Amino acid sequence: MDCMERAISLARLALGSSSPNPAVGAVIAKDGVIIGEGYTQPPGYYHAEVVALRQAGKEAHGATMYVTLEPCCHFGRTPPCTQAIIDSGIAEVHIATLDPNPLVSTRGKAALDEVGIKTKLGEHEEEARELNEAYVKFITTGLPFVNVKFAISLDGKIATKTGDSRWISGEGSREYVHQLRRAADVIMVGVNTVLSDDPQLTARDSSGLEKQPLRVIVDGEARTPPTARLFSEPGTTIVATTPAAAPNRVKKLEKAGAEVLEFSPREGLVNLEELIRELGRRELTSVLVEGGGTLLGSFFEQGLVDKVIVFIAPLIIGGKEARLAVGGKGAERIAQALRLSRVKVERYDDDVMIVGYVGY
Repeated sequence: MDCMERAISLARLALGSSSPNPAVGAVIAKDGVIIGEGYTQPPGYYHAEVVALRQAGKEAHGATMYVTLEPCCHFGRTPPCTQAIIDSGIAEVHIATLDPNPLVSTRGKAALDEVGIKTKLGEHEEEARELNEAYVKFITTGLPFVNVKFAISLDGKIATKTGDSRWISGEGSREYVHQLRRAADVIMVGVNTVLSDDPQLTARDSSGLEKQPLRVIVDGEARTPPTARLFSEPGTTIVATTPAAAPNRVKKLEKAGAEVLEFSPREGLVNLEELIRELGRRELTSVLVEGGGTLLGSFFEQGLVDKVIVFIAPLIIGGKEARLAVGGKGAERIAQALRLSRVKVERYDDDVMIVGYVGY
C-alpha cells in the first residue's frame, strides 16, 4: 500500500462522523517511513492534516504529506490547514483531488505553491472523489447525496406474498449494509417497511459508534406505531407526514420521541423533494434509502436518486403477489428505463452486489 492509498483508507474511517465536512485522510512520510497520519475528526475538531502534523512533530520539517483532498485555506470552525502545513516546514504535498468548495477550490494548492512547497495533484483521484461524493454534491448544490439500497431474489422480489423478507441477502451482504449505514447521515424507509418488518434502523458495528444516523420514516398519514422498536434505539427519528396525518397520531409519535415534520402532499404522498431540501438545510449530506417499493418508486420517478446499490441473492421466491423492489408507474418502454452508469459488480458470499450511478 502506497502512502496515498493509506491516506484514503484513513479517510474512510471518518465517514459518518466528519459530516458536513469531507472525510479526509493524511499521511506524512520522510525517508520512506511514515512519521504521522490522521483523518478528519468531528466538526469543530482537528482536520486530517493537523492530526498528522501533531503526530509527526518537528520531524515534519522537510517531509512529504499525502492528503486525499486539497487542504483548506480559510477560517471555518478551525484555522486553515494550509497555514499549519507551511508553519511545519513540510517540503512537498501530494493532493489526490481538488476541493469543490468555492472557498477552497484551487486556492489551497495555490497557497502552498506561493511559498515554494512543491505540490502534486491527481494520485488516486477517482477513489478520493468517490469517497467524498456526498460532500461534493452537498457543497455544490446544498442537497444531500441519495443512495438507494435494496436486496432482491433472482426473480426480482424483496419479500414473499405474505411480506416475509428475512433474510433475502446473506450475512456478508448484511454486514456491508451496516458499513453503508455507518457512513450515512440519514437512513430512510417508508411506513410500510416499519409496519411489516419493525426494523431497528441502526448501524451496528463491533467497534461501537459514537452516534447513530438520523432515522427518517416517510409516513404521510402518521401510521407508524409509537411502539415501534426504532423509538427505543439510540439516536433521533423524524417522521415525515402530510396534512392527512391525524393530530392524535402525531401527538402519540411525538410522545414516543419522534420529531414530526409536515410536508405538502404530492399525489397523496409526502413531497420527497421538499423532504430532501429540508435535510440539506440541516447540513445532512448523505441519505441511504432502504425501501419499500412505494418509496423507492417515488424517489426514482421524481429524479432524486444519485446512486443505486442492489444485492441479488440466489433465491427464487415466485408468486405474482410477491413484493417488488421498485413501485410507482414505471417505464412504458425499455428505452425509457433508467440505465445505470459507472457500474461495479462485487460478490459477498453467494450474493452479487451491483452498484451504479443514475443519470436522468
